Amino acid sequence: MDNKDVAHGWFRKAETDYESAVFLKKMEPMPSDVICYHSQQSAEKYLKGYLALKGEEIPRIHDLIELNKRCMKFNKEFDSIQPNFLDLADYAVQVRYPFHYDVSENDAEKALIDAQKVKEFVMERI
Repeated sequence: MDNKDVAHGWFRKAETDYESAVFLKKMEPMPSDVICYHSQQSAEKYLKGYLALKGEEIPRIHDLIELNKRCMKFNKEFDSIQPNFLDLADYAVQVRYPFHYDVSENDAEKALIDAQKVKEFVMERI
C-alpha cells in the first residue's frame, strides 16, 4: 500500500468521525461529550492522514499539539491552526470515562467548528 492509500484511509476515518458528530448534534438531549470526542478524533485522524501522505510512521498518540508539530516539519503553515487544538485536545480521553467532566452544547458547537477548520486546512494542503 502506498502513502496515498494509507492517507486516504485516515481521511475516510476522519470524515466518519466528523459526520458522526454532526449527526449526533440532532439528538435531544444533545450528547455534547460524544460530539466533542468525535470532533477531536476527526482532527487527530486528519493530521495522521497528512503525516501518512508524507511517508511518516503514524505515532500511537492522541496529542494534537504533538501531531501538529510533526506536520509543521513539512509545512510551517500548520502553526496557524494550533489554536483550534487547544480545546479539542482535552476531548481525546477525558470525555470517554464516567468521571466529572462537563461539556456544554456550546463546547460541542465549538468542537465541530474547530474540527471543520482542521479538515479544510489539511485537505487544502494535500
